[in-house]
Amino acid sequence: MNANEAGAEGATFAAEAIAPTRHSWGAVFALSLCSATLVASEFMPVSLLTPIASDLRITEGHAGQAIAVSGLFALLTSLVISTVTRGIDRRTVLLTLTVLMMVSGAMVAFAPNAAVFMAGRALVGVVIGGFWSMSAAIVMRLVPKDGVPRALGLLNGGNALATTVAAPFGSFLGQYIGWRGAFFSVVPLGALTFAWFLASLPRMPADWTTRGGTVFRVLRRPQVPLGMLAVSLFFLGQFALYTYLRPFLETVTRVDVSTLSLILLVIGGAGVLGTYLIGLLLTNRLHSLLVAMPVAMAAIAVALMTVGGSVPAVAVLLAGWGLIGTAAPVAWWTWLSKALPDDAEAGGGLMVAVVQLAIALGATFGGLLYDAGGYRSTFSLSIVALGASALVTVLAWRRHARSAGDAAARVPTDSSTAPSIRSFH
Repeated sequence: MNANEAGAEGATFAAEAIAPTRHSWGAVFALSLCSATLVASEFMPVSLLTPIASDLRITEGHAGQAIAVSGLFALLTSLVISTVTRGIDRRTVLLTLTVLMMVSGAMVAFAPNAAVFMAGRALVGVVIGGFWSMSAAIVMRLVPKDGVPRALGLLNGGNALATTVAAPFGSFLGQYIGWRGAFFSVVPLGALTFAWFLASLPRMPADWTTRGGTVFRVLRRPQVPLGMLAVSLFFLGQFALYTYLRPFLETVTRVDVSTLSLILLVIGGAGVLGTYLIGLLLTNRLHSLLVAMPVAMAAIAVALMTVGGSVPAVAVLLAGWGLIGTAAPVAWWTWLSKALPDDAEAGGGLMVAVVQLAIALGATFGGLLYDAGGYRSTFSLSIVALGASALVTVLAWRRHARSAGDAAARVPTDSSTAPSIRSFH
C-alpha cells in the first residue's frame, strides 16, 4: 500500500467512523447495562457454591472452578478478539457477544451435569473477554474526548451495580427459585441489552489504521510490564479469598441464608460508594491508591482470620473489602488510559487477559487450598498476593519515575518531549 492509498483508506475510515454526539450517550448506558449483566453472570457462582455443588454432586472447591473456567476463556478471547474480528463492524461484534451471553445463561441454568455447566461458564468467559477488551476503545469512539472520563465512569458504574446486586440477588433467588433460576435471570437481561444495542449503537467500522501485532507489543513500554504484574497479583489475591467467602461465612461465622444475603448486600453497597469516592481521588492520588488498596485488603484478610466468628466484626470488615475491591478496577483502568493513551484496544485486551488469568489462578489455587487445608490456607494466599501487588506497584512507580527523569535530563531544553511522569500517578 502506498502513501496515497493509505491516506485514502484513513480518510474513508474517518468518514465512516461515528461522530460523537449527545445521542451516543444512550449507547454508553447500554454498555453499562451489558457490563452489569456480564459481571453479575460471571460472579453469581460466589453466592451459590453450596447449592451448585450439592445439585451437581461435586465439591465446593470444584464448583468454585466455575470462576476459573470463565476467567480462562476470557483470557484466551481477549488475546485474539482484535485479530479475529479485524474488519468487522464493532456494532456487529457487540450484538453477537450479547447473543452468546444469553446462550451461556441458558446452558448453565439447564445444565444436567458438571460438564455442561462448565461449558456454559466457558461461553460466558468468551463474552467477557471480548466485551471488556473493546469496551474502553468503543467508549472513546462514542463520546467526545472531554466526555470519556464520565463515560468510563458510567461503564464502571454498571460493574459496581452488578457487584452490589449479583451476590445477594443470586443468594436470594437461589433460596426461592433455586440456583438454576438465578442463573436463568441473565437471559432476559441479555435480551434487554441486545434490544438497547440494536436501537442505540451506531455503525462502528473496524479501524484498519490500528497498528499491527499482538497485544503483547505494549509490554515494550517501560511502565507496562510491572504494572501488569501488579494488577495480576491484586486480582489473584482478591479472588482467592472472595470466591470462597460463602463457605467461610457459613462454617466459620455461622450465618444463615438471610444474614448471608444481607452481608453480601453490604459488600456490594460499600462497593458502589467506593466507586464514587475513588473518582474524587484519582486525579492526584492514583499511585498512592494503587499501593494502599492491596495493603488495606491484606489487612482485612488478616483481621477476618482473627475475628471470623463475630458477625458484626465480619460485616464491617467485608464492607471495607467491598469498598476497596470494587473501586480497584476504576483505578487500574485509569492507570491504563494514562500509560497507553494511543493504543487503547491492545492495552485493554492485555489488561483483560492479565486480570482474567489472575482471577482464574486465584479461584483455582484458592479452591485447592480450601479443600486441602481450609479457609486459613486460602486467606493466607490472598494476603501474600495482595502484599506482593503493593510491592510491585512501588517498584513500577520507581522505575517509571527514574526513566522519566533520565529522559528529561537528555532533552532539558524541550519539556514537551519528556514522557509524562503522571502516567502512573
